[in-house]
Amino acid sequence: MSGVANTGAGDTGGLPRLSIFGGRHELAVRGLTVRPDSFTIRYTITPPLPSGEAPSVLLVFEAKDDLGQEYVDWGGAYGPGEDGTYTDGSVTGQPALAAGVRALHARITFLRDGEEYPYDLVLPVPLA
Repeated sequence: MSGVANTGAGDTGGLPRLSIFGGRHELAVRGLTVRPDSFTIRYTITPPLPSGEAPSVLLVFEAKDDLGQEYVDWGGAYGPGEDGTYTDGSVTGQPALAAGVRALHARITFLRDGEEYPYDLVLPVPLA
């Protein structure tokens, strides 16, 4: 793993926070981890998404960097946070970020109850 930016519970200044689902929840990006073959965006949603046997919310991810390269969804997961007051999640994109990329323009679309909720984010890419 290389190039970890703002991971963990520490300072996440400069990373996006968005009001989602009509203002009923907040999505906060917690970090961007760059790997040799992919990258992962970590996020939390507060208050937590409802949990149950069937997924009530699905996430679709797509991105493009400031050099024009496009990235595809390579999967992700979410679940209850440690204390149950938030949802903890991640989504991975592929291929790897190219050398020289400084910003990632991502669109995260949540599918909930037959409706689409798209949100655009701009993430700084850590220096290699």
